[in-house]
Amino acid sequence: MCFRKRNGYRPPGHFNAKFYTGPVLADRESPMTRSETSPSRAQHPSPTQKPNTCCFCWCCCCSCSCLTVRSEDDKRGRRKAQETKLEPFPCEPCPKPTIEEIKQWAQSFDKLMKNPAGRNKFREFLRTEYSEENMLFWLACEDLKKEINKSAIEEKTRLIYEDYISILSPKEVSLDSRVREVINRRLQDPTPHIFEDAQLQIYTLMHRDSYPRFLNSSVYRSLVQGGSRSSSES
Repeated sequence: MCFRKRNGYRPPGHFNAKFYTGPVLADRESPMTRSETSPSRAQHPSPTQKPNTCCFCWCCCCSCSCLTVRSEDDKRGRRKAQETKLEPFPCEPCPKPTIEEIKQWAQSFDKLMKNPAGRNKFREFLRTEYSEENMLFWLACEDLKKEINKSAIEEKTRLIYEDYISILSPKEVSLDSRVREVINRRLQDPTPHIFEDAQLQIYTLMHRDSYPRFLNSSVYRSLVQGGSRSSSES
């Protein structure tokens, strides 16, 4: 026998399982096999894989936070949750209203708002509806109109904007985009009447939305009943 055959010599490229010491091909796992036999690998993406995103913004599909205009009810709900964080605003000093004054409040919203006692009681009602910031904003604008010092005007304008105009404030009032644009244009050189359009819009909102409910509320009815008893006793 040839020496080469007797010692197991095989020419290059010839495969012989008897002398092969490497891994068997049948035992190797293909990528497809690994994904089928290892559910954990198939279900979890690699650390470098990006999460699924929606087609509008780079965030998780279920938690997109787009800027939307909140309804008045939504804002009241948010203010209700944050009510304990709001600092109390002092009421206006005023004498006790007479029964004639109390009855005049039901004649027109203007008569109610021109009376300090009427504004205080209306504020008390607005607080029960979590919309007291409407009255506070209106009062702040009235106070700004009386200011003549330029630095004081700028400081009060900044505070009013941060407290009632900014969307980040828990006391933000409901204003349309047109009014907000006017305010933003005038912020560079504010005047005592910078919030005049916004004040009128909030005044109208209170007149149409809150005033009718105030006249039918227990707050106002108790005032009328208490004033009537006082006048009859005297």
